Amino acid sequence: MTQHGRGRLGRFAIALLLAAQAIVAAGPVPVGAAAFRFDVSTPSDFVAQTNFVQCVGASMQMMLNMIEAEDDRTAAEQLRLQDIARYYSGSRPDGRQRQGASVRGWSAGLNLEGAGPYRLVGTTTIEDAMRIAATSIAQTGKPVGLLVWRGRHAWVMSGFTATADPATTADFTVTEAIVLDPLYPHGSKTWGPSPRPREGLAISELGRQFVPRRTGQSARSWLSSFAGQYVMVVPVRVMLDRHAGARPA
Repeated sequence: MTQHGRGRLGRFAIALLLAAQAIVAAGPVPVGAAAFRFDVSTPSDFVAQTNFVQCVGASMQMMLNMIEAEDDRTAAEQLRLQDIARYYSGSRPDGRQRQGASVRGWSAGLNLEGAGPYRLVGTTTIEDAMRIAATSIAQTGKPVGLLVWRGRHAWVMSGFTATADPATTADFTVTEAIVLDPLYPHGSKTWGPSPRPREGLAISELGRQFVPRRTGQSARSWLSSFAGQYVMVVPVRVMLDRHAGARPA
């Protein structure tokens, strides 16, 4: 971990303290209400992708902004990260030249930048995906990457709202995911509008765009084992064996 990373960990500890104080100050939580909210991002962490193919590079840039002490929002840094992710993405199954980057390059790039260790995780349900994502964020203070649009786009999940703190109990339900879409404000005619940066989405709303990776001919690649699954880029400190349906890689 770099000196910048250690500085951001200090901010993470402060955020945890503030979150705990906010819960105490709010008083008793009504039955059925969310009891715990946590977010590792700040407004300055968001970066829009500079073109329509650099969603992975922009997502990596935002994740590094959340982990490191200093934000880098420059186009040059985004292109550098995109190039790293493309290099480690491997070839396309159809043999054509890759314009974007794959989720494999995304994970590898974060590890090469010293942000990890990160790994790929697939689940069969969105509920399992959210439990794993929330647990990893709560335990590590690092964001999670979401492969959305059946594998065609990248979002960052920086936080969540849950019925309890996933770092201290396995008895919780995630009610909202806090996300950043590097394509904001453009959105998609097919998939819907981009959420505002750091907007909290109910899981049913998140599920309109965070859907299982595509199957069939277009999914034939080293990622074929993740076909039909919800795919994420997750810090490895998450306790995967606590959650049913997880497939790490």
